[in-house]
Amino acid sequence: MLKKLASCVREFKKPTILTLLFIIFEAVLEALLPFMTANLINAIEAHGVQMAEILKIGGILLIMSILSLCCGGAAGFTCAKASTGFARNLRHDIFHKIQDFSFENIDKFSTSSLVTRMTTDVTNVQMSFMMLIRIAIRSPLMLIFSIVMAFVMGGKLALSFVVIIPLLAFGLLLIGKKALPAFRRVFKKYDRMNESIEENVRAMRVVKGFAREDLEKEKFGTASDEIRKDFTKAERVVALNGPLMQLCMYFNMAFVLLVGSRLVINTGSIGVGQLSAMLNYGMQVLMSLMMLSMIYVMLTMSAESAKRICEVLDETPSLKNPENPVMEVKDGSIEFTDVNFKYSASAKKFALFDIDLKIESGMTVGILGGTGSSKSTLVQLIPRLYDTTEGTVKVGGVDVRDYDIDTLRGQVAMVLQKNLLFAGTIKDNLRWGNPEATDEEMIEACKLAQADEFICTFPDGYDTWIEQGGSNVSGGQKQRLCIARALLKRPKVLILDDSTSAVDTKTDALIRTGFRSYIPETTKIIIAQRVASVQDADLILIMENGKIAAAGTHDELLAGNEIYQEIYHQQTKGGNEDEA
Repeated sequence: MLKKLASCVREFKKPTILTLLFIIFEAVLEALLPFMTANLINAIEAHGVQMAEILKIGGILLIMSILSLCCGGAAGFTCAKASTGFARNLRHDIFHKIQDFSFENIDKFSTSSLVTRMTTDVTNVQMSFMMLIRIAIRSPLMLIFSIVMAFVMGGKLALSFVVIIPLLAFGLLLIGKKALPAFRRVFKKYDRMNESIEENVRAMRVVKGFAREDLEKEKFGTASDEIRKDFTKAERVVALNGPLMQLCMYFNMAFVLLVGSRLVINTGSIGVGQLSAMLNYGMQVLMSLMMLSMIYVMLTMSAESAKRICEVLDETPSLKNPENPVMEVKDGSIEFTDVNFKYSASAKKFALFDIDLKIESGMTVGILGGTGSSKSTLVQLIPRLYDTTEGTVKVGGVDVRDYDIDTLRGQVAMVLQKNLLFAGTIKDNLRWGNPEATDEEMIEACKLAQADEFICTFPDGYDTWIEQGGSNVSGGQKQRLCIARALLKRPKVLILDDSTSAVDTKTDALIRTGFRSYIPETTKIIIAQRVASVQDADLILIMENGKIAAAGTHDELLAGNEIYQEIYHQQTKGGNEDEA
């Protein structure tokens, strides 16, 4: 785990190493300051010194203090650069890893959990890294230097540290052991809280439409309160660190003052300077221990974050390119052979089974079926969003698993059931289909998708800003923009997953007419709820319970298939009301 996280330092190794060097110089200088001061006090006490000598030593102390301050300031600058750079690289690696995930990998973690890992968890690890390269180096060095100098200056008086340090170490280990399980629970509950927020924001219209704000507030409040309880429990344990440190600090001060004063007054075995140095070194030792305890607490809290991050980085994408991938899709022909599919190995039921299907390049195929009949699942196997559990899917005569994934998906355009637009202008969104598309090409695609008319009503036209998720355009407008985006791709296979449900039948018919003229050689697969959307297709599939229940043309199915007959008569009963 540490090796994987350390690999994210990369180009920030230099500021990391410089931080360590600056910290070493700072620690050495701070350890020498009480020594120099003690010698000056002893010299004054013993036989007095001239003012010139005092000024000389004072000047040296001032220079040492300034150098120590400069080293500390430089260490702070390089540490900030190294830690923020480390966090940037860590987020970069996680994000790029997620881009390689299949839907199966994403389903394993959940979207909300991945967001938490890239935000809260990375921040925790960044803080730990910052403390490790700065405080975790400074504190042990100061601890060692101070203890050594304390024995040099105070002799047996420094034995108080032999009692304090083991006591403190034992207390810190006990605190960490009690706090870690609570922190572990907290991060899992963060995932659930983020999931609640994400769900609420995405479904805001539904929440307000059903006046369920109070229920959502209650759900969020419950999730938030559970985090509060676990954090409170963990912080109660961690808070014991402060009293423990204070106990050790004041015990040492009392011991040094009591025993040291007696030695100065009664035996003269140590001087006032040595006593002063012992107090300073004692304070440095305890401050170093306090810093170490803070590091220990932070590492305890971030250990779970580091583990969660490494789970993402160690995850193996379930979909991979073959060793010698096919880099060209010949045509849009599609063939399913003995295909069975389930979403996970542990699933008891297949989502698709006994699928045998052959589609010639350039055909228009319609798919009808009830909710949960696995229509979307079927088409998701074509661009290899999932791999078949059994059997093969071929595009252009080649098994989809033999293609370079980007090459395959570059020739298969999908307009999903949940249409998504990104924050940016209309042009920015359209160029997802073709980054090099000219204004003329975008206008042509939008005209075919019946989007140009409403775009021209906007004051800024094609430069109109689209809010995140397309929240400032209607559902039908969003669908038509997504269709135009797919048309610009000029794919070998175009899949429309119920993507004209928000437009009227007349517009739907005009869009299909545009397909025939603009992409005649492209295989078009249209999942729809309306018979009118697929009525003129070369082949219509009826899906039921994960199987192809029937296949044929409109006339064939209308003559011999009860399911199709029922759908058709239900939708046409009373005349073509939609077209009126």
